Amino acid sequence: MNDFSERWRSEVVLKRDVFSTIERGRFKTAAGEVDAVLRRIDAVPWWARPLARHLFGREVRALQKAPPGTAPPLLYAGSDRLVRGFLHGVALHIAKPFGDTAYFRSAKAALRALHRAGICHNDLAKEQNWLRTADGRACLTDFQLAMLFRRRGKLFRIAAYEDLRHLLKHKRRYAPEALTAAEKRVLARKSLIDRIWMNTGKRVYYAVTRGLLNFSDREGAGNRLIKDAPQIAASLKQLPQVRDVAIVGYPDRRAGTGLYAFIEADGLDEQGLRAALETFGLSAPERLQLVEALPRRAGGEIRTEILQLVAMNQIDLIDPLIASEAERALVAPIVAGRRNLRDRFAF
Repeated sequence: MNDFSERWRSEVVLKRDVFSTIERGRFKTAAGEVDAVLRRIDAVPWWARPLARHLFGREVRALQKAPPGTAPPLLYAGSDRLVRGFLHGVALHIAKPFGDTAYFRSAKAALRALHRAGICHNDLAKEQNWLRTADGRACLTDFQLAMLFRRRGKLFRIAAYEDLRHLLKHKRRYAPEALTAAEKRVLARKSLIDRIWMNTGKRVYYAVTRGLLNFSDREGAGNRLIKDAPQIAASLKQLPQVRDVAIVGYPDRRAGTGLYAFIEADGLDEQGLRAALETFGLSAPERLQLVEALPRRAGGEIRTEILQLVAMNQIDLIDPLIASEAERALVAPIVAGRRNLRDRFAF
């Protein structure tokens, strides 16, 4: 099984930028074929290759050393391709574990295990790098910025402190009542390196990625969700039959990042909606689904995390998020009528 082309079978491209391409597929191991994720850097532009190779190497070394259960298992590492196991879980910004103190205990334990192994992640401010597995545990992904340390010197302690502080920022958002007095003190105190980064390096980073490279670093959503989706939603809401609209992004085989619109309306069909968007001069989302009612929290906010899983056809992960039998009855026809029956994806 040395020929990589015979071992890897691609199903869908999840992401493509100047530093790598990420694909979801199946990979043959000694134990059989498994779900997996491929990162490849063979097609990056020449001017990005040195940095791409550096980031690639960081991820390989971190995954090789990461304790089981804290990160995806590394299945293959070549000169320009790595394959990691697929994690059956969803990103933090989709799972939205409000009040889930067990999740954050698990997250803290995973972080401690990484630090004991001498690994600092260095990119935990992004919610998409924290996963919630199907059994409610925390796991980390995307180790391109990870650093490995042989000794627990000053730099290690600073990096580990920042890892912890970013975890606690997420805990403050989703389970603030569970923060301890010590954790609140950590949140209140940034390291000197972080303060310098926020006032210097981060501004340069935004200027390059958002300006020159046209990246939009918003929970992995992609530019279309940020730029196009609000215009589409606002136009659809002008139609008298439309009560509300929710648009989420999902990996699409052709578009890279596809848009999936859930439209709460009566007396309309998909063809009419697409025609209406044409009159507004807008391209319709790849997927349109009419629903009788959108799932909402008690305060009225749309539960986009459930709709995100429907859009990505990860319906097996929806059940743990259902809050009541009434919500289950509301979500069931949305799941049954989903338009994306092929692609499957987890962050």
